[in-house]
Amino acid sequence: MFRRLTLLVLVLIMITSLFLVGCAKEEPVTKAPDGNDQEEKTEPAKELDPIVIGGLTSLSGVLQYYGQQMQKGFMLGLEYATDGTMEVAGRKLEVIWEDTTTVPEIARERAIKLLDEDKVDIIVGPTSSGDAFAILDLAEEFNTVFILEPAAADFLTGSHWNRYIFRTGRNSAQDAEAMASVITESTAGARVATLAPDSAFGHASVAPFVPALERKGGTVIIQEFPPTDTTDFTPFILRIREEKPDYLFVIWAGANNPWGQLMELDLEAHGIKITTGAPEIAALRAMEPIIGMRGFTVYHHMIPDTKMNDWLVEAHKAKYDSPPDIFTSGGMAAAMAVVTALEKTNGSTDTEELIETLRGMKFDTPTGERWFRTEDHQAMQPLFEIELTEVDGIDHPVPKLIRVIPAEEVAPPIAVPEDAQR
Repeated sequence: MFRRLTLLVLVLIMITSLFLVGCAKEEPVTKAPDGNDQEEKTEPAKELDPIVIGGLTSLSGVLQYYGQQMQKGFMLGLEYATDGTMEVAGRKLEVIWEDTTTVPEIARERAIKLLDEDKVDIIVGPTSSGDAFAILDLAEEFNTVFILEPAAADFLTGSHWNRYIFRTGRNSAQDAEAMASVITESTAGARVATLAPDSAFGHASVAPFVPALERKGGTVIIQEFPPTDTTDFTPFILRIREEKPDYLFVIWAGANNPWGQLMELDLEAHGIKITTGAPEIAALRAMEPIIGMRGFTVYHHMIPDTKMNDWLVEAHKAKYDSPPDIFTSGGMAAAMAVVTALEKTNGSTDTEELIETLRGMKFDTPTGERWFRTEDHQAMQPLFEIELTEVDGIDHPVPKLIRVIPAEEVAPPIAVPEDAQR
């Protein structure tokens, strides 16, 4: 009896063990919609939040043409920098554009909307220096990095600098250094006259040129500032002619330009060479009277010999049936800086991490390599000495490259206040 009871217990133990082992090996199943068994699936990884960029530029108003160029260049730049994916480190790039209308009060209002409502991670723009000045303090208030492009006033990365501001475009002082370099390379100790509009733009352009020329051994001997609506430039030009400078540096923008009258009064016959910065394509059309002039330019699509510029020209012609312009190139440079920084932070938009990354950072652009100067966050970049030429089939004087002016040669003085927070 005892033996039979023992055997029964052993059999029960074996059956129970087999049952438990079988349960342990059984895979969990779920039923598909058709009733068939299928393996249980794990949930997909949660998608990362997008990186939101605020684009703030002149899409209307007096600088609409420049703002639209910048916008096109920035979006093409994001496409190029991300190989068409429009994402960095697995995070999608989104751009919210706001129009400043080239009115500082509206620029500030739209910037606050981007920062407070849209919660953008970075702001890029604006076109006007006045618009830029109106929003500078918001960078500090909202603890957000601003990439300035193409606003060029020196004080934005000088006397009114703050640590959140980085400028990819050149400033007026770099233009002045380039012009001084072109003149003194040709004529040592040159005596120079300036002709610029009586406006904030005109005075801000001449102001850095005077010391830049002096540092290179030249002298400004006369400055003329005609009103912006001037149509008869004769008295201003005659006063310049009487002083007999070696060069006349002209700074002008707008339809009522002085080029025709400068040719009529034949300054070259009096030994005076005319020079200027070659502007955007629309303004170049008005400069046909001074074909043969030597000066400098920030960009013309036929000048930079870089793979990025080749891509930009081809892509812009394909999309817009026209070549890129000065501010298109600038917009692309801003996009390259943004993506380069985000790649280095592995997609992090933490403000302090971005500031640390951007300081001294090198980045490629259509005109070549640039880098942010650590002391003032101004982009150091090459400019170009050019001669205006006539080219068959092109409706404007074409800048021909004479030489690349190295970034170091056009580096302006650092003007950040000593007590500015670093």
